[in-house]
Amino acid sequence: MSVLLSARDLRLAFGGLKAADGIDLDVEGGEFLAIIGPNGAGKTTFINMTTGYLKPQGGSIRFDGQPILGLSPRRIVALGIARSFQLPQLFTEHTVLQNVALAVAAREGRLSLMAPLLRRAFRDEAAELIGRFGLSGVAEARADALNEGTRKLVDIAMAVALRPRLIMMDEPTSGVAASEKMAIVETLVRVLRGAGVTAVFVEHDMDVVGRFADRVAVWGQGRIAALGPPREILNDPEVQRTVIGIVPAGGVHAPA
Repeated sequence: MSVLLSARDLRLAFGGLKAADGIDLDVEGGEFLAIIGPNGAGKTTFINMTTGYLKPQGGSIRFDGQPILGLSPRRIVALGIARSFQLPQLFTEHTVLQNVALAVAAREGRLSLMAPLLRRAFRDEAAELIGRFGLSGVAEARADALNEGTRKLVDIAMAVALRPRLIMMDEPTSGVAASEKMAIVETLVRVLRGAGVTAVFVEHDMDVVGRFADRVAVWGQGRIAALGPPREILNDPEVQRTVIGIVPAGGVHAPA
């Protein structure tokens, strides 16, 4: 696989707190890379720098060989990087279908809120994408009436509507009932792999990481403390010791 995203020596400090202290990371095309680590380790900061919401004080970021440091979030989306948020960013007064149609319209440069609601092509594409996510049954439901797991899927469906090559997901299972987590992740992985989308996701559920990640990057104090396949990383004694409250003391046995 070829490198799709490359970060080199990323540095960013907030006062005396080093949120990024020399981050070097390559993301390979087609992989699912999980980022784990304690709160405050700099995981979301990395996503924000990659997607243009924060500008690092040093270092470089390249996407498919092209420098993207300093570009606006909208420009980065246009190049092929989308993101979802820990708290879903939905138009709560609109239906699921309307939310995804809005994302389709934004991709096409139609930013008026009425355009996607009136154009059949936008609605048809949104309906097809909703079907892939298993959301057809709630297509006409308002976003504010959905449970957290469904809201997460809609948020990611809106990101996929932008037709990205890479999607950055910040805690896709945060706030989701334990009984729903695996089914939700199975759905999004199926859709993303089917569309050929590379994924980087911040995650605190080690069962999810062990089952779905191709590689795992461990963040600690603004640095990458470990990087490798799930079985190796999640059963590493040092990772188990330092990622306090995330990895059980007995280890997590990732699927072979």
